[in-house]
Formats: sequence, structure tokens, C-alpha cells
Amino acid sequence: MFEPLLKFDNQAFLYCVNFGRDHGLSPLAKRISKLGDGPSYLYITAFIMLLSDSGQVFFNLLLVAFAIELPLYFVLKNSIRRVRPCHGTLGVVSHFEPSDKFSLPSGHTAAAFVFATCVLLLFPPLVYLALSFALGVGLSRIVLGVHFPLDIVAGMVLGIVSALMAQAWVLA
Repeated sequence: MFEPLLKFDNQAFLYCVNFGRDHGLSPLAKRISKLGDGPSYLYITAFIMLLSDSGQVFFNLLLVAFAIELPLYFVLKNSIRRVRPCHGTLGVVSHFEPSDKFSLPSGHTAAAFVFATCVLLLFPPLVYLALSFALGVGLSRIVLGVHFPLDIVAGMVLGIVSALMAQAWVLA
């Protein structure tokens, strides 16, 4: 039942990795992926708090959204236990070592979409910038060979749902 979906996932992964390598995108992917690490969100949020009257609300929304997303991420990742493509049987060697051995869902992508969704909720004019950032983080993880496309989709869903759940609590 899931075999055609997994086959498509493997093919899409290989296409993205090969495209990235053929076009020398790995250094750019590493930089974009690094932007998806935790400290970036703290710096950007502090900047927003200095510039906007809605900065404190943004901080609270982000804090609650991450408090929802992180435990769900750990439970899913350690329950599903999908082996990363760079550690699997596809023959892809990554020159980038991820922090753990499981791939589903993508934590970087989930965090990026928590952030982008919170931006959408409070600063709608910035949504295209925030979504471009979040998609870039997700795609960078595929190009680096550490996530399958479905890991990215799962991370997107997890991030968006977590932010929307936080919205119901913080902005209600």
C-alpha cells in the first residue's frame, strides 16, 4: 500500500541530492540549514521584540508553539525510527553528519514552519519571506542528504499544526 509512495520518496530524494551536487548547492544548503538551528530563532525574535509592539505576543506564541512541537517531534522521531537516507541503502554519502540517526519528521523543517506560521499569524506582510525561509530550510535538508522529502512534509505539518494549536491558546 505504501510502496508506491516510498518509491516516489526515494526517487524525489535522489533527484534533489543529485541536482544539488551537480549544481554545487551543498555549501549553500549547509548555510541555509544552519539558519534553521535554534539560536537563529532567538536572535530574530529578539530583533522583532525591539522593533514591534507585537513582539512580546510573537515571543509568547513562538514559545508555546515550540513547547507543543518539540515533545511531539521527539515522540514521533523515536517511535517511527525511520533511518536517514545518508545512513540507509540508497548509496548516498553525505558530507554533513546529522545530530541523530532518525529522519521522520524533520526537526529543522518543523521548527522553521513553527516560526513561519507564527510570522503569518502576527505579521502577514512578511509571510512570503518567512515561507521562503522555511521551505529553504526543508529543501536544504534534502540536498544535504539527511532527509527524505516525506520527512520534510511531515515536519511542515508538525510545525504548522503546533503553531495553530499555540494560536488557539495564546491569541484566544
